[in-house]
Amino acid sequence: MNKEEAWNLLNQYNKEEFHLEHAQVVEQTMKYFARKLGYEKEEEFWGIVGLLHDLDFEQYPNEHCIKSQELMREHGVEESIIHATASHG
Repeated sequence: MNKEEAWNLLNQYNKEEFHLEHAQVVEQTMKYFARKLGYEKEEEFWGIVGLLHDLDFEQYPNEHCIKSQELMREHGVEESIIHATASHG
């Protein structure tokens, strides 16, 4: 999955400006720390994790970090991204 695909997926389940901006802030934060901690080769991966970490929150707040795994699998997202996003909950 690339950033554009992640952004498009995020927008399928999130419409509120706050959630979209929050995802972008977390994306940039994750990329920053990937670089700072010596994981610059994985910067794109961690940015995508940041974008998708709250994929389910707007529509499924009571199933947060659970429903997102189901949604991502339905869309063919790699298990490594699914695992990383679910780990924050």
